Amino acid sequence: MNSILLLPIGLVALAALIVPLLIHLARRSEQRPTDFAALRWLRQRPTPRHRIRFDEWLLLAVRLLLLALLALLLARPALYGAQSEAPWIAVVPGVQAQAVAALERTADARVRWLAPGFPEFHPAAPVPPTSSELPVSSLLRELDATLPAQVVVTVLVPEQLQGADAQRPRLSRQVEWRVLPGAMPARNAQAIAVPDPSIRYAADRAAALPYLRAAIASWREPGAVAAGRVNGSIALDTQPLDASSRQLMWLKPGPLPDAVSEWIANGGTVLLDAASAWPSGEGAGESKAIVPVPLWRNADGAVLVEGARYGRGKVMRWTRALTPQALPELLESGFAGHLRNLFEPPREPPSRVMAREHVPSTGAAAFALPPRDLRLWLALLIALVFLVERWLATRPRRGAAP
Repeated sequence: MNSILLLPIGLVALAALIVPLLIHLARRSEQRPTDFAALRWLRQRPTPRHRIRFDEWLLLAVRLLLLALLALLLARPALYGAQSEAPWIAVVPGVQAQAVAALERTADARVRWLAPGFPEFHPAAPVPPTSSELPVSSLLRELDATLPAQVVVTVLVPEQLQGADAQRPRLSRQVEWRVLPGAMPARNAQAIAVPDPSIRYAADRAAALPYLRAAIASWREPGAVAAGRVNGSIALDTQPLDASSRQLMWLKPGPLPDAVSEWIANGGTVLLDAASAWPSGEGAGESKAIVPVPLWRNADGAVLVEGARYGRGKVMRWTRALTPQALPELLESGFAGHLRNLFEPPREPPSRVMAREHVPSTGAAAFALPPRDLRLWLALLIALVFLVERWLATRPRRGAAP
């Protein structure tokens, strides 16, 4: 372990040590000699030399120590190499407790869960967060970055991992990767519910409504209408938008109203008519024009819907009129599914992998561990020395200075 000063210029405050020395010397001159009449005829003798002598040297020493500690505190002392070098055993949730108990390990080995905060492992303790909330690869990188390079790390993993990244973790050290019996709880694959989008249309676009109504009704969950979970509304463009709706089909030619543009920029998703204009970039706090990308192509590769991000929302637009003549896909069985995909939020990427195929590689840069800050302990020592100084300065048996 090596001790350092992160701010050595703070030691300049040691110059304040001269202050208590001067105070103790000045107290000696507070008393002046007084001539008595009966003594003035005595023969004067040469005054002997007086050596500099400090009264109450213990109090003076404590005060000097207090000032020295304060100067040291300003210099920010720290300690390198104070981290323990005992081996680590990181247990991924899902490994059987019996397999961990039967593992041979040294007496000083630290067994921890590979979970946020790296809690201590205990067979009777509840398993840390579920696999859907447990980023195994990220936790491995965090553990590698927070341990000294000399620490030996063993990772105990079940046969199948959840919460893995798209690539194998790359660490700065070689870890011992042991696959043990067990399994992480599988993530529940739940279907993503897409709420009904609202529709605002011009009178000359009413012919497209039956196709859109049928498509929206097909992706509803069974019993959604009876349970009152249908939140979309269909009305003319003169009707205001629903406050709770975050998805909209806008079927009206020409520029968008400012209220609709602001609604999109605040997080809404809209599908525009082919004759509608893109919202202006200024409405989303941007200065550049929108550059759309294809979102839906037909079997021939022609783009049917294109879109782009707009502020915190998403804007899309048909490239053809919503009539069977211009858009034959309206009559196909897959139209409802394609339309639903446009409004469906992005799915989480797959994160399940076989543990034997996810052994961490080496070659990553090692992180320099920060030194241990000693200011807290030094502050406690200063408080203790200050109490001693106050006791010495105010104790009843304290003698008066000559």
